[in-house]
Amino acid sequence: MNANVGIIKQSENIRSEPLWQDRDIRFDASLKDLQLRKGERIVKVFDSIEDTKGNSGDEGKLTITSIRLIWQSKTKPRINLTIGFNCITSVTSRTLHNKLRGKYDALYLMTKVGGTRYEFIFTRFEREGMTVIESDGLTTALQITHLLSRVCRAYSCTKPFRDLKLRSTLVTLQGKQLKILPSEQIYNKINGVWNLSSDQGNLGTMHITNIRIVWHANMNELFNLSLPYIQINCIRIRESKFGIALVIESSEATGGYVLGFRLDPIERLHSVYNELINLYSVHANNPNLGVEAFLSVDGEARKFDDIEYDKQPSAVTSIDQNEFLDEVKESNPDVIASYLAENSTSIENDNQPIYCSQLGLAIEKIKDGFTLESLWNVVPTN
Repeated sequence: MNANVGIIKQSENIRSEPLWQDRDIRFDASLKDLQLRKGERIVKVFDSIEDTKGNSGDEGKLTITSIRLIWQSKTKPRINLTIGFNCITSVTSRTLHNKLRGKYDALYLMTKVGGTRYEFIFTRFEREGMTVIESDGLTTALQITHLLSRVCRAYSCTKPFRDLKLRSTLVTLQGKQLKILPSEQIYNKINGVWNLSSDQGNLGTMHITNIRIVWHANMNELFNLSLPYIQINCIRIRESKFGIALVIESSEATGGYVLGFRLDPIERLHSVYNELINLYSVHANNPNLGVEAFLSVDGEARKFDDIEYDKQPSAVTSIDQNEFLDEVKESNPDVIASYLAENSTSIENDNQPIYCSQLGLAIEKIKDGFTLESLWNVVPTN
């Protein structure tokens, strides 16, 4: 009994850092949110970039990492954006024209998060109104567009590194071999593992790799699951109606599944548990998010293989902590509204009047990010 308690405590002491950076958009994020998480790598940093839609005329720095895009103002570092790749729906470049700058290229990003669509426009910041042509003949906006498109493609192709997959094609039809991910290594293949998700249980095979845990039923390979270590909340051994079982809890982001497995004899179960704990601990300290591995083997992206990741400058400009002391905790609705796309689902049918119980009148629907009280405070009071 004491040994089991020690094992449970061992598993609870290991926690993988929650992964939110690739699946959220944050405006004026805190210093902590801007810091690179474990496993996140800088691909390239572009200086003198303007957030044209939200902070026009403000010079900033644009950083492409392996899982998100970060823009930060140089004059006011607390003004920033962090855009996860999972929120990006399209990456395009457009040629714009105005009297001051003439023709120039811009990076257009269409994004969606929580049912709301946002649009971001980034251009090169020009003090003298002249477009700078790089040595390869591409403007900075086109360079960013080409690079970001390839990194987003790498992100999309490597979701099994970061997401729980159920009933997907994990095993080859011939030979029933596990389909290996880039840089993935199989450490153990265990036969005779019961999945306890049903009343009778399902007999199958478990694969333990340096990236994930994979299980599939022997009678039907499409009844399977692939759970990366980065989405595991905890691993433990506990009693079940089937006896002593190996229990793996997935993160809340994946639905908070509780997965039970039975292995006989009990010594075999403890051996597998110890192996999983060791691999989980290693991955929690240095997670492999997949994008960097994909870029190193993808033919279209090999031109970026010589990037010296460790020698890249920091993605975050040094910020005085005092700048955040007076910061409003909630996002400024005016800031968020400036990025709303014209066809955003959050503002559809806004012309339809709705009844406001506070005023006792029918009014136009208030846009997301605003409240009735905030509309009265457009002009600050003395």
